[in-house]
Amino acid sequence: MYDKIIDNNNPHSNLKVQPPINQPSQINKECLAHLKPKKRSVEEYVGGILEGNRTILSQAITLVESSLYEHQHMAQQIIEKCLPYAGKSIRVGITGVPGVGKSTTIEALGTSLTAKGHRLAVLAIDPSSEKTKGSILGDKTRMETLANDPNSFIRPSPSAGSLGGVARKTREIIVLCEAAGFDIVFVETVGVGQSEVAVASMVDFFLLLQLANAGDELQGIKRGIMEMADAISINKADGDNKQLCELAAQQYRNALALFPASESGWKPVVFTSSAYTLEGIDKIWENVTKYVQITKANGYFESKRNEQNLRILSETIDFYLKEGFYNNDKIKDLLEKSRQDVLANKISAYVAAQNLVREYFQTK
Repeated sequence: MYDKIIDNNNPHSNLKVQPPINQPSQINKECLAHLKPKKRSVEEYVGGILEGNRTILSQAITLVESSLYEHQHMAQQIIEKCLPYAGKSIRVGITGVPGVGKSTTIEALGTSLTAKGHRLAVLAIDPSSEKTKGSILGDKTRMETLANDPNSFIRPSPSAGSLGGVARKTREIIVLCEAAGFDIVFVETVGVGQSEVAVASMVDFFLLLQLANAGDELQGIKRGIMEMADAISINKADGDNKQLCELAAQQYRNALALFPASESGWKPVVFTSSAYTLEGIDKIWENVTKYVQITKANGYFESKRNEQNLRILSETIDFYLKEGFYNNDKIKDLLEKSRQDVLANKISAYVAAQNLVREYFQTK
């Protein structure tokens, strides 16, 4: 039927069958060439970081996070050359239970700081799955406005099972961000458990976000994390929840009154805030500024950073000893046999561990 209607040989027909179109390739080779990571030297990485090139900064952070030996070797060279340009930022750790509003608070506070001319780097630590070892790394989607701010840089990182949900490489990433010209660094932690001491060991100021109805004074004291907090903000203080937040703030003040005085000379403060209405958000940075002024004046600021560097030294030694132990070929063979002996109750786990460690050092 259609053959009679459509006649390509009829010059008076308006219906024509066009020749088939060759489908283009689904792979854009030109785009692929741009996406392919360019091999750079250490000097090119350092130069790009000091110029504030975000692409090169991101690639350098990827090297830091990589477990490949060649990447680690290059990353350490980059960090060493960036160290003289680092250390000039204010580092703030922000933690709290999931759902307390960490990302929303960071965006509200961050946009306020960048509007005043500050350059902000946000290192958002995303929990890694114990089963798949993967992470969503979706914090940038929660901070859409801040993510598009030219004066901010957001980098989600997997926790990779590190203590307190803080990525082991975060300290090194802070150095790179500071060298890139960011004068404020936020470290957002997972906020689970009582092992947030890890973030306190790498920041200057520690902010704890809490919710109303989270427990009484005694419950507050039981949370060891409160001992490390320089400020506690009862978040989501808006609407009908505002009065409850004020009551919770007073309960936390009563709890903090039982703690001994801090070496820093700073008395932790408690206030309410709402990332939704922005009420109380300015108090966060006001207290950070006051804290930095007081601790720099009495020398605690510098001594704390020195203590943190020594802690890094100790933890890095532990890491490399552990890595060297498990990667030792002789230990790999002995370890499997020791596991079988422990399971068969031929030897205790303690003695087996002692034997393995002794054997490791004898092979060195």
